[in-house]
Amino acid sequence: MVTKTQGGAPVAEAEIERKYDLAADKPIPALVPAGPVTNQAEPRVDVLDATYFDTPDFRLAQAGITLRRRLGGSDEGWHLKLPVSEDKREELRLPLSGKPEKVPGALAKLVRARTLGAKLVQAAHLRTERTSYALLDAEGRELATLTDDVVTGEAGGEKAHLDRWREIEIELSPGTDPEVLDSLDRAVVNAGAERSRWPSKLRRLTDELVPSAGGASGSVLADYFAEQLDALRRNDIGVRRDVDDSVHQMRVASRRLRSGLKTFRRSLDADVANGLAAELRWLGGELGPARDNEVLDERLHHEVKALPVELVLGNVEQLMTRHFAREAEEAKARAIQALDSKRYTDLLRALENLVGKPRKIKDDKKELRKAVARSDRKLRKAVAVASDLEPGPEQDAALHEVRKKAKRARYAADTVRPVTGKKLRKWRKNVKAVQTTLGTHHDVVVTREVLRLLGLRAYAESENAFTYGLLHGRSVASAEAAHRRFAGEWQELSKGSRPKWLK
Repeated sequence: MVTKTQGGAPVAEAEIERKYDLAADKPIPALVPAGPVTNQAEPRVDVLDATYFDTPDFRLAQAGITLRRRLGGSDEGWHLKLPVSEDKREELRLPLSGKPEKVPGALAKLVRARTLGAKLVQAAHLRTERTSYALLDAEGRELATLTDDVVTGEAGGEKAHLDRWREIEIELSPGTDPEVLDSLDRAVVNAGAERSRWPSKLRRLTDELVPSAGGASGSVLADYFAEQLDALRRNDIGVRRDVDDSVHQMRVASRRLRSGLKTFRRSLDADVANGLAAELRWLGGELGPARDNEVLDERLHHEVKALPVELVLGNVEQLMTRHFAREAEEAKARAIQALDSKRYTDLLRALENLVGKPRKIKDDKKELRKAVARSDRKLRKAVAVASDLEPGPEQDAALHEVRKKAKRARYAADTVRPVTGKKLRKWRKNVKAVQTTLGTHHDVVVTREVLRLLGLRAYAESENAFTYGLLHGRSVASAEAAHRRFAGEWQELSKGSRPKWLK
């Protein structure tokens, strides 16, 4: 499905395809019939000329990202391809414009979390002689395209690399059931083709030039931090493009990193861990308003729609929409400003340095156990403090601290899963239940203040404020219900014996 965004932003298209190697002397496979395909259209011939851009050390290729300027074919222009899964990528397109050797700023900004400010240069050049065949169903609808490519490529770097090869590709048309790809795959393989081990033409050409991304390092902490750093970078692109849930997922990754650094700081260089944790806290704070606004917007609109019509008095929906739209614009600008800052780039570079040196991280199993056990004790202590307080703002704040301690304990369990297996599964599940319930409690508490603000604004504009007061009262009841639910969940968690692994 192709979607266009406003303001000259790239056109986005989901791309589902598979590539194959086929000997030069073999004919193109005839895919009629194959699954729902009943007709293979006459061939179309194009000559495609593409220049690929990357940093001098191929940071984009290492991450599976392709950035090119292509001439020829029906989709010539600037293309940025982002990996989604083995067969699926997202392609962002811009029309040809500006200087051929300069990457458009709209695309360069999207990969900033990978390039870290390094200059994007012409890294490779590919010329493709393409013969393509539309694959149609019985009603004449295009299901996919079969392409036969003869490719000549040249890559730069420390040493030049030249190559020439043939490959075929099947790309599904928008709206085609992904399962069709499997039926076509079987037909292509039966015709003598072999699945390519290369995700892209560029990766094939530059294999000898691109540094290895590396697999598991053998360090539980380094691998966990690397996973979260990758999630941070992937969602950086989503935040810049205003993709649903990206702010939330980026914030989760930053919290997981910060939590891990604090929980397992005795296994790390203390100064490095504390410094990174402080910077991640700053990043979370810059992303926070955008995420909080999303949650409140969705929650309050849902609550208003659930009310009987006769209880919604005044322009409630309009006033809320106006309020949250204004807040969203300001929060988005704040988040983007943070992502464009040198401070953020320095943070990514420091995290890269941390995960790139796993030998400096101590993965002593005994110390990992002690760290998780400490997170459990801190959670229990926080619950004890909250339990001694009377209902009110002070207890609400204390319950929020319990939630944060529960989240840190849960993240700690996730981090050490490679060495604990299923030993902490039940404990983690119960901790997550507590965290989720207190998350609801916190959302309700924050919602009350927003409702008070909206009520005052409605009154100032001579609007009826009845509905906001009604929702405020309901939120008080919701908070009390969440508190009771937490009490039951905590009793269930605390009455059971602690996992042996934590003792």
